[in-house]
Amino acid sequence: MNQATTKGGQLARQAAMLCRDERFRLYLDRRRRHKFGLSESQLPDGTHNEQDAREWLCAACSIESRAELDHDRQAADTFRSIGQRFGRWKLQQGGRP
Repeated sequence: MNQATTKGGQLARQAAMLCRDERFRLYLDRRRRHKFGLSESQLPDGTHNEQDAREWLCAACSIESRAELDHDRQAADTFRSIGQRFGRWKLQQGGRP
């Protein structure tokens, strides 16, 4: 999809807010540790920054720009699924959804 002409909407804004969310970046830290069997000393909390979260989200959704979320149904479905998993994780951590 041509990034120059793709305009983001509500999902792109939600994705940007998610990438700025410190809890989401913590979720990515802990998810990566679990997935690769790493210790906290190998991948400490606070490792993922906003740019890392953006890159991870784009890769997970198979897009180059968050704006594509509003134009690609499969990417949007993947994004919503990520949001649901993050919400469940927050509840397990004792946080609000």
